[in-house]
Amino acid sequence: MSPRLIISALVVLLPFANGTARAEDSKEKAASVREEDGKHFDADGNPTFKIENGVVDWYTFSGYRRYHADCHVCHGPDGEGSSYAPALAKSMKNIDYGTFLSIVAEGRKNVGGGKESVMPAFGDNKNVYCYMDDLYIYLRARAVGAAPRGRPPKKADKPEAAKAQEASCMGG
Repeated sequence: MSPRLIISALVVLLPFANGTARAEDSKEKAASVREEDGKHFDADGNPTFKIENGVVDWYTFSGYRRYHADCHVCHGPDGEGSSYAPALAKSMKNIDYGTFLSIVAEGRKNVGGGKESVMPAFGDNKNVYCYMDDLYIYLRARAVGAAPRGRPPKKADKPEAAKAQEASCMGG
């Protein structure tokens, strides 16, 4: 089964699992209430970050690295935006998990005001789709002001579950 098909199926099911689209995100809503194999989840079961004493969880750090490898060219360093694409550090406050997965996997095209903007689909790019949760977690932390600009100075060790998922997804 193709990764794009799997992601599309998840996107269709997530709104039913998590209720309606969330209102503006905040540090309180993004708070980790559960941890599973080093990955944190909020009260609604969405992936989230855990930052304590300046140490970010592995997934936030991985999201930072992946964002700056594949997304910052258009969306600017640290999600601050550019003349080419919006500031994700702002728009992510109003994008729920399912919508994020859908946009990244399928892309999006906006036409209005005499200009067109296109977000390409990354559902077939292993360097992106294998790390979509990591990207979401990092951008969510930036959006709610939990993660400052720049490379996190301290990170948690990579969990065994992250190593296994990466090997499985990347085919290694």
